[in-house]
Amino acid sequence: MSTSEFNTTKKELVGWIESLKDDAIVGLLNSVKLSSEGKSGDWWNELTESDKVNILAGIKDFEQGRTMSSKDFWENLTNG
Repeated sequence: MSTSEFNTTKKELVGWIESLKDDAIVGLLNSVKLSSEGKSGDWWNELTESDKVNILAGIKDFEQGRTMSSKDFWENLTNG
């Protein structure tokens, strides 16, 4: 990523964060921030119960072979 792209992405993220109204997403982002700063213990403990349930469901899907390639995902998303 070029410096210009990096700066543009940062500005877009700041704007997006400022527009957030979902406290669960803000909490998750704060956990990532604290973890990256080494100020957090186990990031898992910082997640909401909903986040934990979703992550565990994703792991179960993976273990049971309920996955798709990235290519298939994007094609389905684009083409409906």
